[in-house]
Amino acid sequence: MKIQSSEFYTSSARVSECPDNNLPEFAFIGRSNVGKSSLINSLCNKKSIAKTSSKPGKTLLINHFIINKSFFIVDLPGYGFAKISKKEKEKIKNIHENYFKNRKQLFSALLLIDIRLEPQKIDLEFMEYINKLFVPFILIFTKSDKLKKSEASKRIQTYSEEIKRNWEKSPQIIISSAKNRIGLDDILVFINKSIEEFKKN
Repeated sequence: MKIQSSEFYTSSARVSECPDNNLPEFAFIGRSNVGKSSLINSLCNKKSIAKTSSKPGKTLLINHFIINKSFFIVDLPGYGFAKISKKEKEKIKNIHENYFKNRKQLFSALLLIDIRLEPQKIDLEFMEYINKLFVPFILIFTKSDKLKKSEASKRIQTYSEEIKRNWEKSPQIIISSAKNRIGLDDILVFINKSIEEFKKN
């Protein structure tokens, strides 16, 4: 798959305000400052289709981007913010729950993990959370350009071992870098395969 067109579609404060159509959706979600907006920008070949900020917690809305006029990339509010109010944290929690429980157009979540860090409890808990809601998901490790290949491989191995403690089968893993455009083709292959498999059924 090649991205021929990518456009910002709409922002929604509530799941009930999301686009009322049947286009497939692929939801990008991750911890604060994981590089979600940068990855979406790189994937869509546009510098600022998704707003980036050095201040974690900027994305408090559900942002839809229409790709090739055939599916949506959805930028969900991140989790794990330390410097926002309890009220805002509760709002984000409710958005996640309502989206994952009620958005029938969702094909898969793409859970972003900072490859530079040891396995974080909050990421593992979120993985368990969406699994309990029966949401299909894959893991996208971001910022691989910040590590040597050997270091990145060790991080993946550590994470895989952590996952095996509680999971029979590990989710698909893609290593990415928005800066060096690593893993972008793999993400598009995954999206295309998901859509094609759905059409067959």
